[in-house]
Amino acid sequence: MMPMNLSSSSSSSLPTPTRAARRQRPTILLHYSTSLLLQLLVIIVISSYHSSLCDAGWIDPDTPAKAMTVVPLKVQQAPPPKPAASSSSSSSSSANDKKKKSANDDDATADDDDSTTTTSSNANHGTTASRNHNPHRNNQIHPTYSPSTDTPSTDPSSIPSSSPSIISSSSSSSNNDPNKRRTYSLVFSDEFNTPHRSFTDGSDPRWTALDKNDYTNDAQHYYSSSNAYTDTNGHLIIKSEAQDTTIVGFNDVQFKKEEVTKHFTSAMLQSWNKFCFTGGIIEAEMALPGKHNVGGLWPAFWLLGNLARHTYVGSAEHVWPWSSSVCTDKSRTAQLVSACDRVQHYGLHTGFGRGAPEIDIFEVQAGNVQANTGAFLRMPVGQPFLSSSYQVAPGRLPRPGEGWYPAPGLWYDHLSWGVNTTLNIAFYGTYNHFLDATDPASQDYWSDAISFNRQLDASHFGQFHKYRVEWELPDPNGNVENNYTAPTYGYIRWFLDDQFILEVDGLGLHTSGTGGEISSEPMYMLLNTAISSQWGFPKQCPANCPCKKYNCNGGFQETCGFSEGFCAMMQTEPVEYKINWVRVYQDKNDPKQKVGCSTKERPTRKFIEAHEKKYKQEGDVHPLLDIQNGGGTCSPTVSTDEVLPESCGGVTRGVCLSKSKPHTCQCLANWTGPHCLNPTGYDDIIWDPPETWSDLGFSGPSFRGGMGIIIVVLSMMGILFVAPVVLKKRRRKMEGYKRVKSARREVAPEYEQRVVA
Repeated sequence: MMPMNLSSSSSSSLPTPTRAARRQRPTILLHYSTSLLLQLLVIIVISSYHSSLCDAGWIDPDTPAKAMTVVPLKVQQAPPPKPAASSSSSSSSSANDKKKKSANDDDATADDDDSTTTTSSNANHGTTASRNHNPHRNNQIHPTYSPSTDTPSTDPSSIPSSSPSIISSSSSSSNNDPNKRRTYSLVFSDEFNTPHRSFTDGSDPRWTALDKNDYTNDAQHYYSSSNAYTDTNGHLIIKSEAQDTTIVGFNDVQFKKEEVTKHFTSAMLQSWNKFCFTGGIIEAEMALPGKHNVGGLWPAFWLLGNLARHTYVGSAEHVWPWSSSVCTDKSRTAQLVSACDRVQHYGLHTGFGRGAPEIDIFEVQAGNVQANTGAFLRMPVGQPFLSSSYQVAPGRLPRPGEGWYPAPGLWYDHLSWGVNTTLNIAFYGTYNHFLDATDPASQDYWSDAISFNRQLDASHFGQFHKYRVEWELPDPNGNVENNYTAPTYGYIRWFLDDQFILEVDGLGLHTSGTGGEISSEPMYMLLNTAISSQWGFPKQCPANCPCKKYNCNGGFQETCGFSEGFCAMMQTEPVEYKINWVRVYQDKNDPKQKVGCSTKERPTRKFIEAHEKKYKQEGDVHPLLDIQNGGGTCSPTVSTDEVLPESCGGVTRGVCLSKSKPHTCQCLANWTGPHCLNPTGYDDIIWDPPETWSDLGFSGPSFRGGMGIIIVVLSMMGILFVAPVVLKKRRRKMEGYKRVKSARREVAPEYEQRVVA
């Protein structure tokens, strides 16, 4: 519209709105005002009842009804196999007989026999004590730990012996009594039934697939998010391949940029700072990658405290794997957040030690080295095996020598194990030294790996089996299993296909004198396949082989260091770690068990926010991107009956907006991600919410008695009625109109008289 000429004497040039138009304006305004107010009221009402309507924020809607609850499994102790047994494969049931026993079946067949039994085993494996052992009574003499006098050394003290003294005991008699067993309810599940899911940062609320180099454990691989996806058979796939990746990255150890070429590509999924849980039961059904008799792959399923983010080395320094809240000379200097601290920072509690302990549900090593031979000369379990471990700091001093069973008093008591299982004498833990340490004697520390190996066979590779951990928290007030009559120290139990593998009783840590304990930290889940020269590669380098560079696509100098058949396997067939589902359960009657990465007892949010640099790569704004809700490109011509990224997940998950250019996805309820293929997820209770205005002393309107709603509604009505007037004046000014008061001085007197008349 052209600006009008106010100098004209013709009254017809003035735009005069019709009477009908003047009547229509309030009607339109009232219509929009009423509509917006109704929407506002609906939002307020839904928000008020949101917690009661949605109490399953992490449960996948595809989870079967029979999987909603579980009970703890029976602990069936047995002596480890005798060293004379040389078979490298266990007598596990075949795939045709592999029917998982449900919780109800287990409950129906529970052993009610509470009689005391003591079973002798081979001298190389000590004794198995009563299943009814009192956890608060111990006749053993335990070593004490004096951090002020013990100085760590790279040459640990040890008394090698072929006659170990591992006193195995368990307080799990109540766990074998169906009348005392608790019921655990599902709090998290991922069934992976939706195909084509992406786990790139910002795509999924549960998991993050890394796009990052791995500097730890002599890693030969690069983690790529494109190597993690869901297939059309309802499985999560972690694919490993002999493919080069060259990057210019930042070396977290040497603190410099460098060009790195990794000759293998794999994937790691983490639920770090998304889904964490404290105590409960976690289980998953999965098929291991590769071949049972070819070493070189390192598939793992594990938990880690939220204060450390794996592969981000800086976040783990003096944090991993501490689980101690005792002030000692060692913890004062070696533990980043120790019980010696008397000043509160980042929301952490004073006098309370923190860390990131590690629970390895399993780490699997394939290969063809049999028990009682080679590297497993003194072990009745050979390759392939799974290693189940609890890694904790501070470590014990003195400690056993690698490859030897512990002499009396050199290792933890109160350990229980099942059939085809033995102490992992090849790995007792790690000496943690840091390049920037100014006083290594006080800043370095040992961490312990309480680890047992369980024999596997060919059926575990390519066929699905169930892996499970039961994690009970320590409590000075006791728990339901002992009727709250005495302190409990917690435990961790491992199972394979519902068969008992191992129990680490927290009483053993308590009586060791180190100050270590069963983890009470919020812990997150990790799924990955690594390729490392430390795991499953030949222990002795072959003749004329430098074993300095490993590349299946290189010459002899780069291929000679692999296990026999490894490169052929990587180059000729798909190497896929398949996960059918992952589920987490908790006892809703136990207030200690919580879902959340930052709880009141163990907050992590403010600490991570204050040290973001340790948890992200150079160039990242924040450690994690916000989850993208829709917005991915799509095609309106693709059938909505197909679950594809181009169809926004199909008719039940999202719609393709055909009017937008380019066409983009808009997600329906309960689905998110760029292409609406990822189920939503959230914590039902925010234990450590971000700060609000009220935290700064500002108090907004109260919503009690409906007064707050009235204030909000009146405020919105005022905005709705005032805004059109303001916007109209602004629009007219932008179009060249002048205010009437200023214009009246410029018009002819006779025109002014006509206007007044």
